[in-house]
Amino acid sequence: MAIKFGPAGMGSVKEVEETFERYSEKGIRACEIPFTYQVYIKKKEDALKVKRAAKKFGIGLTIHAPYWINLNSEDEEKIEGSKRRILNSCRVGHWLGAKRVVFHAGYYGKDSKEETYFQIKERIKEMQEEIKKNKWNVKLAPEIMGKINVFGSIDEIHKLVEETGCGFCIDFAHILAREKRVDFEKLKRLFPQKKWHCHFSGIEYGEKGEKHHKNTSRKDWEDLLSKLPTTKLITIINESPSPIEDSVLGIEICEKIYKTI
Repeated sequence: MAIKFGPAGMGSVKEVEETFERYSEKGIRACEIPFTYQVYIKKKEDALKVKRAAKKFGIGLTIHAPYWINLNSEDEEKIEGSKRRILNSCRVGHWLGAKRVVFHAGYYGKDSKEETYFQIKERIKEMQEEIKKNKWNVKLAPEIMGKINVFGSIDEIHKLVEETGCGFCIDFAHILAREKRVDFEKLKRLFPQKKWHCHFSGIEYGEKGEKHHKNTSRKDWEDLLSKLPTTKLITIINESPSPIEDSVLGIEICEKIYKTI
């Protein structure tokens, strides 16, 4: 078992060295930079500063692209805007040395699930061409989503990986909210890759799926960590309202379960 834990959140670029030093002292080895509303790192020099600090303190970086994404919009301008936000994240991710750019792919809207899948797959292929053309060393990672009316079931993300070669983000809280249980055997079968990039937190959900994230309880962590495959290299990004504290709790519980991370 090899697991890296870390929060969704980095804070200020100006204070990144102090932040990553503090993370390292707590045993944190990963960090996802959330460009929730915009790609806020705009200058290459700032990205390189973050990259150097991450390398110095052994923090693996990933990016979460802005939330305003819908690759299946009826409005072509919104599709192009969505692609632009993801590709901007990829450009900065390349500067940062972040290997994965996580994103929410879109909505079914009025389309069938099959039509939505086809549209999103084509948009991903278009973005992959741009990534290749620019020689950015990043991989697109569509996320498994937690609401039943949103594109991103386990099977849909698996199919995208199979047909486009993109990466993936397994969000265990979203799976629980969407399917009311986490089928680890299915996940191992559909995602046989050695490396898993994952999200986790406590979550409130109902019949339509995810309502909101909440702090991650000890039981939540114990349930997850006792069932994860032991042959994978796994990164778990915590997205709770207290992601640093919850990551530290995950590290503590993992050490007790497996004696090593």
